[in-house]
Amino acid sequence: MRTIIIGGVAGGMSAATRLRRLDESRDILVFERGAYVSFANCGLPYHVGGIIPDRSSLLLQTPESLSARFALDVRVRHEVTAIDPAAKTVEVVDLATGRRSVEPYDDLVLAAGAGASAGVTAGVIPTHTLRSVDDVDHVNAVLDGAPGQADVLVIGAGFIGLEAVENLLARHARVTLVQRGAHVLSPLDPEMAAPVHDALVAAGVDVRTGTTVTGTSGGLVELSDGTTVAADLVIEASGVQPESRLAREAGLVIGPTGGIAVDAHQRTSDPSIWAVGDGVEKIDHLDAEPTLVTMAGLANRHGRAAADDIAGASSTAARPALGTSILGVLGLTVALVGWNEKRLRAAGRDVRVVHTHPSSHAGYYPGAQQMAIKLMVDPVTDQILGAQIVGRDGVDKRIDVIAVAMTAGLTGSALSELELAYAPQYGSAKDAINMLGYVAENTARGATRTAQWHELDALMASGATLIDVRSAAEHEAGSIPGAISLPLDDLRARHTELPAGPLVVHCQVGQRGHTAARLLTQLGHDARNLDGGWLTWRAGIAAHRSATATA
Repeated sequence: MRTIIIGGVAGGMSAATRLRRLDESRDILVFERGAYVSFANCGLPYHVGGIIPDRSSLLLQTPESLSARFALDVRVRHEVTAIDPAAKTVEVVDLATGRRSVEPYDDLVLAAGAGASAGVTAGVIPTHTLRSVDDVDHVNAVLDGAPGQADVLVIGAGFIGLEAVENLLARHARVTLVQRGAHVLSPLDPEMAAPVHDALVAAGVDVRTGTTVTGTSGGLVELSDGTTVAADLVIEASGVQPESRLAREAGLVIGPTGGIAVDAHQRTSDPSIWAVGDGVEKIDHLDAEPTLVTMAGLANRHGRAAADDIAGASSTAARPALGTSILGVLGLTVALVGWNEKRLRAAGRDVRVVHTHPSSHAGYYPGAQQMAIKLMVDPVTDQILGAQIVGRDGVDKRIDVIAVAMTAGLTGSALSELELAYAPQYGSAKDAINMLGYVAENTARGATRTAQWHELDALMASGATLIDVRSAAEHEAGSIPGAISLPLDDLRARHTELPAGPLVVHCQVGQRGHTAARLLTQLGHDARNLDGGWLTWRAGIAAHRSATATA
């Protein structure tokens, strides 16, 4: 039996090596269009910045090492140009010699991934993505050859774009960041993206949101805001599209997302062809609809699953995709899972939102760092719909706990019941996840009614009074316009001074506000708590003002 795999890296090489472990007698042939078949593509930006100084450390396997250990026939710089499903053959061109050949297969695995277009600056200004070792070599050559401080334009403020920005700054480049959307990191909601925007600006990045590249003129890049910027180099990170041409031309079913449609075992519409990786549709965890998720972890998992299915080994159906992601940028850690609030509301789904600002570990132990956490739950079932976390330490393990909880079907309130490891240098007796669950439970049971930062103006316009229950010093240092200062510790004695009608109380992060809302409600007032407090409101307003100014 002969299996041909088109494409290497995560999905293709996971399929190839797993298949060899299951079937020693099979002929396994891998065609890779690029010069490298197995490399750490997630580490590429960090080689540009010098964080990973040794380029060879990114090259995980070579054709020779794969032949020696797994008896794989790996041919780099070989491009498959066509598939004939009826004849069960592929047409291949050797890019080094131009020689063409036709290779037969019994089983075929497509792992071509996703690609990005070079954009309008290509051919005028050096323009590269950061998806291959060749890309990084070209980028380093431009930076090394710049006579002084290089001017670099990064198009796209997603994960790859922000990783590029951080590493370009490490190379002392002047960086302009152009983002089509209203804020950086569009998978985040605006109040969660605001700290990332602030960190970029503080680092000297010229951030242009709501802006696109329209052309070039005299070596300058023209932007939709009417300005031009100098650029010795352009990094194209505005997004990728599934590499589905081969599949489409072979008559395979392409799904509504533009990715290759597969079943739960990665089999395409042709029973002899499987597909894995970034070019393949996944099934979304929340709505069970096809989606695109370009994550190395899923590519590895699905490559393994395809190999199991080809070899006839017992394999479980692919789980729906959560889209769990994490990013480090300029000292911040940003993580998310599931859907954001904007997407939920656009889909017409009701959502209850919880914001918290816990410490990464016990506050009395040195080095505790504050996090901002946003949890979305279904207001009827309490199902966890998504979460976002921005902070420094402790973000990674909290997003992983929430991802596991979503996979297991735990509710938002159930997070309060998880028994998590505790020592003061690692967490708190009431872990940040437990605290999130307590707040979710309080709102689910109606113990506290809340208001979101973006609802406050409308509530005050309709007659609600805003009460700041922080200390007088905190209020003096910064306050929400129109708020009355009445510290929590004075509230019980002075609540009769408050005006009649609905009240919205707020503190710094929401915890004292919850206590105030409970107290006032029991004293006969119509009170609700501003979810996430002053910090969330401030971040949301900052994001709103930035988006409005850009528009």
